[in-house]
Amino acid sequence: MAVITRYIIVRHGIELDQVFEDKKLAEAYDNMLDAAENLAAFIKQGDLGVAIDAETIDAIAIHLAKNAPEVNRILKGIKPIKPAAGGTAKPEPHAAPSTDEDKKRPGRKPGPKPGEK
Repeated sequence: MAVITRYIIVRHGIELDQVFEDKKLAEAYDNMLDAAENLAAFIKQGDLGVAIDAETIDAIAIHLAKNAPEVNRILKGIKPIKPAAGGTAKPEPHAAPSTDEDKKRPGRKPGPKPGEK
């Protein structure tokens, strides 16, 4: 007789249909579901200005969570948009820093620019 270990994810007292034979895969799937749940809550709290049903929000959140590495790559380097003085948020254009102070980076020693002596 063979003994087979299977991992079943239980969320909110309900067993999911997914069955895993590898504990790491089961934990990764559970973590993805946690991220999707957090994303869905974030989307639902946002003032989107359009009506989206909960099922659609959940599907979008799961898609984003399943594709987290690609989403991270897309969002990498984006700075948060800060509300303007008038109260409306305007996206800042993506441009190089304009002042010497903006060009300084932590841990970088000041010195001559490339090509200068």
